[in-house]
Amino acid sequence: MGKDLADNFTCAKRVFEEASDSLGFDIAAMCFSGSEDDLKLTANTQPAILTASVAALRVVEQETDLKPTFVAGHSLGEYSALVCTGVLSLADAVRTVRQRGTFMQQAVPVGVGAMAAIMGIEGPDLEQLCYDAAEGEVVSPANFNSPGQIVIAGHATAVERAMTLAKERGAKRALSLPVSAPFHSSLMAPAAIRLDTVLSEIAIGDFTCPVVGNVEAAPYQEPERVKPLLVEQVCAPVRWEESVLKMRELGVERFVEIGPGKVLSGLVKRIAKGTEVQNVADVASLKKL
Repeated sequence: MGKDLADNFTCAKRVFEEASDSLGFDIAAMCFSGSEDDLKLTANTQPAILTASVAALRVVEQETDLKPTFVAGHSLGEYSALVCTGVLSLADAVRTVRQRGTFMQQAVPVGVGAMAAIMGIEGPDLEQLCYDAAEGEVVSPANFNSPGQIVIAGHATAVERAMTLAKERGAKRALSLPVSAPFHSSLMAPAAIRLDTVLSEIAIGDFTCPVVGNVEAAPYQEPERVKPLLVEQVCAPVRWEESVLKMRELGVERFVEIGPGKVLSGLVKRIAKGTEVQNVADVASLKKL
């Protein structure tokens, strides 16, 4: 993850070095040759993806004349977006998301929480389904990803009941996700409280362009709103479909996903049909861009 760009661009290599200095361990080694088990730990996953994303961003900034009108990110990606627009420094961002990952993992014991993707049931119907399946436990929509694709999260037993109920009510698929905690559910409240303390100690810079945030699915660029929204984001659902539609409504015709993977590119193509969608994760995709 990110090795191709770091091997070919000094600016990308410097990002990995800066992140490693900030974290106190070699994040480049973890990204380039770390074990799958290590990278699956959310305390490692979050700074690794953020670092690789910012490395790709710095290459795009150096090698192209692209300037964003808006930036947005899915969950963890909102931190990458805030680095892109100048609000967070890379050093503060990687330290914060490492702690964010640790807090999220510690909020719920392994095996107690779960997440699942439900395909073919729209938002209001799925919210009712979760209410019906809860039976005194927690299960709720966590990621509104694209039309007909919503992720739910909560207690593992409640998520299992919701998956069964979804199939009975006509879902095309109900798929358990291999995650380590029930992200973006009320079970993450202890993590949000601890994150608030960490965020209180970091500096917030000026915006170079608005961020379309996960919590409100609307642009914001007031420095005093950054920390409260990042804290709220821990328990609130990611409103990605609405975020993309809002950018489209505001005139965006081209989306560029920066960082490892192409998941968001696929979601955007389903949400905003007819827009130009590209991604940059390595040298080949940079050349294509």
